[in-house]
Parts: sequence; C-alpha cells; structure tokens
Amino acid sequence: MTTSLTELTPADRHRIVANGFAEEVAAVEDWDAPTPIDGWVARDVVAHLVDWFAGFLAAGGVQLPDGPTVADDPLAAWQARSAAIGELLDGPSSDSAFAHPMVGEHRLADAVDQFYTADVFMHTWDLAAAGGRAPDLDPVFAQRLLDGMTGIEELLRSSGQYGPAVPVDDDADPVTRLVGFIGRDPAWRP
Repeated sequence: MTTSLTELTPADRHRIVANGFAEEVAAVEDWDAPTPIDGWVARDVVAHLVDWFAGFLAAGGVQLPDGPTVADDPLAAWQARSAAIGELLDGPSSDSAFAHPMVGEHRLADAVDQFYTADVFMHTWDLAAAGGRAPDLDPVFAQRLLDGMTGIEELLRSSGQYGPAVPVDDDADPVTRLVGFIGRDPAWRP
C-alpha cells in the first residue's frame, strides 16, 4: 500500500478497507473455521459486519437496503452491504448530520468512518487469521486507531466489545499492537 488510509476521504477509505475484507471473504474455504474471537467462526465475522451497522444507522434514521443473507451466501451478503455503504458515502447525504441516540451527532460520512470502517479494518485481521492468512493492513491507520482508542480504553473494555488486552512486545508493529489492544492474541493460529 503506497498511500496510507489516513490520507483518504471516508468514502475512499471505506472502499479500500471493504475491498480488503472482500478479498478475505472470497478466500474463506471453511465457514465454520474458528476465529481469534472466542466462540466465533468465520461466518460470524461476516455476519457481524453485515448485520450490526444496519441497526446502528436505523437508530439515526438511515435505512440500508436488505440484501442476501450471510447464511445463504457470505460473499454476496458482504458485497451488497459494502456497496450500500459505498452509495451512502458517495451520495448527497454523506455530508448531512447523523444523530444517534448513543453516540451523538456526527457528519454521516464521519460516523461511517469512525464506527464502521474502523471495525471492518480490525475484523479483516480476524477473518484472515481464521484462514491462516496475514492481511496487508495499513500500519499508519492501525496506529491512528490505536491512538484514538487508548484514551478511552476503560470505556471500550466496559462496553463488552473488547476483551482484555493481550500483551505484545514494546517494539511490535502497529498492526500487532492494535490486535493485542482489542483483545486478540497476535500469535493465534487456527
């Protein structure tokens, strides 16, 4: 990757991150393969990313179209969801205000970027690891996410969405440090 994700617009960042995740979805050979997330299999990672954000957006008055289900076709479900998000980011409502009852008001593009694209980026590692692969994740963007989350670590951990941090070497690269911070063992193998 020659240009860091941090230098892109939310729409372009989403496009690249979503395409990277799509590559991992297409590479899955066993949808019941365990992942680094305790109790989740590969299909669950895709289902999480396809399902949760529709409810998040709906709470702020934005509806996403229905698409194929992950149970029927994980790749088609992912492609439909990422295309729908891409249309939001490329459309006129991208700059509109988005008010969510739990996270307050943001520009719609910034809400997608902060809450969804970042989640897709992190879960790309999970899905790749389930297949024994190492994704090519942008270390500069990983560091930016890590820097942003470090200051709210107690809030993140108390939300139940992140497990306890897994210690990593002080000189570990930013992706490894991010993976450890969000509660994944960077040395996990299927």
